Amino acid sequence: MAATKPVLYSSWISSCSYRVRIALNLKGVEYEYRAVAWNDPDYEKINPIKYVPALQDGDVLVSDSLAIILYLEDKYPQRPLLPQDLKKKALNLQIANIVCSSIQPLQCYAVVGLVNGKLGSDESLQIVHHYIDKGFRAIEKLLEGCDTEFSTGDEVQLADVFLAPQIHAGVTRFQTDMSKYPHLERFYKAYMEIPAFQVTCPENQPDAPSS
Repeated sequence: MAATKPVLYSSWISSCSYRVRIALNLKGVEYEYRAVAWNDPDYEKINPIKYVPALQDGDVLVSDSLAIILYLEDKYPQRPLLPQDLKKKALNLQIANIVCSSIQPLQCYAVVGLVNGKLGSDESLQIVHHYIDKGFRAIEKLLEGCDTEFSTGDEVQLADVFLAPQIHAGVTRFQTDMSKYPHLERFYKAYMEIPAFQVTCPENQPDAPSS
């Protein structure tokens, strides 16, 4: 009997979901895409905190993009995303954590504030720009002198899987001026040439708006 495909609970606009889609595609793992609507009450049964993404892989249910990707790294070791070199591995984890702890959730606070009417559009965008700029400047500093094709080497690794969705959101949603971050701007152009990044882009997902 054929193995059941993993199920990814995702939302097209979620950069956290985008990270996991990239990882699955890089590793060549076929999966079922299951779109989660905003405030879907049934989704709480899958993930009690009600955030996307979540991954159901057989009897294993994992939520949170970093936890999912580290699970995938162990379960599907083909095309590893973390290098064996401890220094490079630590740098990958540090960059991933800057994105998922110090940029995206704080940026999301401002977006939710706008949706809920607690913040005006100008104030919301200022908060988003503040946290994106703070995080991107820190990453640029960490990568000072970098001359590799991608952030931590000449192959896509974990840091790139986290950087690409955050840069994409900055460019397409928040009018981020990437010329201030030359390394990240260069990496982003390279990412967008890779099929695994193209096919998983938010606008290419089945639940994305048609226009």
